[in-house]
Formats: sequence, C-alpha cells, structure tokens
Amino acid sequence: MTDASRQSLFALLVCAALLPGAASAQTRPDVTAMTCAEASALVTRAGAIVLTTGPITYSRFVRDVGFCPLPETTRPSWEMTRDDPKCFVGYVCRDKFNEGQSRD
Repeated sequence: MTDASRQSLFALLVCAALLPGAASAQTRPDVTAMTCAEASALVTRAGAIVLTTGPITYSRFVRDVGFCPLPETTRPSWEMTRDDPKCFVGYVCRDKFNEGQSRD
C-alpha cells in the first residue's frame, strides 16, 4: 500500500468515525418546552421545521402552503406548549384529495 493510499484510507476512516457523532448531536426543538409565542415564532421564522411534540412523537410544521409539496394543502395544527394546552403553532401539510386520510 502506498503512502497516498494510506493517507486516503486514514482520512476516510476519520470521516466515517465522525459522522455518527455529528448526527446524534442534533436534536429537534421541543414544542412542549416552549411558550406558545416561541413555538409559533419559530415556525414563522423557519418556514418549515420538524418539532418534537411528545416523548416519542414529532411533526413537520409549515408557515404556509408554499412549504408543502404539490398537490398538498395546509391544515391548522394546535399543539400543547409550556403555557397553552391548545396553541396554534402553524400548519401541517395534508393531501387535499384525501381529506379524511393521513398521508403517513
């Protein structure tokens, strides 16, 4: 094995070792730990964001229909926040042709 091959292999192994640590360090913002104003402002500012909604649940919230894939539309979403049990956080995207059914 040449020195260049060893260096390339070493660089590849270092990158592979760092990837799982970087991914596990990222956490989703938790709606239940925020005030209603903080949660709705976060969705408004981000446009589209995935937020934790409970111990094992999460959802993607959007500011408006422009952040939904075609042919989806928006549906208002109320979540429990630190100060409001029914806070309007933003919208969720739903298939407009299957109104009563979830797309998940």
